[in-house]
Amino acid sequence: MILIALGANLPAPDGASPLATCQAAAEALNGLPELRLQALSRWYRTAPMLSQLGAPAGQPDYINGVAALEGEIEPAALLAWLQAIEAAAGRRRGAPDGPRTLDLDIIAMGDLVRDAPDPVLPHPRAHLRAFVLRPLAEVAPGWVHPRLHRTVEELLAALPPQEISLL
Repeated sequence: MILIALGANLPAPDGASPLATCQAAAEALNGLPELRLQALSRWYRTAPMLSQLGAPAGQPDYINGVAALEGEIEPAALLAWLQAIEAAAGRRRGAPDGPRTLDLDIIAMGDLVRDAPDPVLPHPRAHLRAFVLRPLAEVAPGWVHPRLHRTVEELLAALPPQEISLL
């Protein structure tokens, strides 16, 4: 199973809302013949990470979700495909944790563990983020983090409070 986090907090250049952009990105995940969308979580509203860490973020809340895909693809090819979807949605790379029209991250690709080359798998910070774990628990209940050997439910229970609400 391939798990992808979707998020956005800025309107796209065409005026699409962050929710509409995330929904379109979820549909685009079916665009590679090698992959099939198996499940899509509900959508959540979350505060930007910087504001949750106590720094003034000065940016709108995010819309977040998780998609589960089936199929076979090399990690670098998947990363390139996700970056192409982001670019089509108007994504311009900027500051880490900054605002964006679309952010697609590979959470995990089965049990694959790798540190290099990009992408690092599983995602090195996914286990620290409620906006990843809460929707992940919907599409892959019982999922076990390949590095930490803890279930998504255990990881979620171990998090400090984070602002997240169902849309």
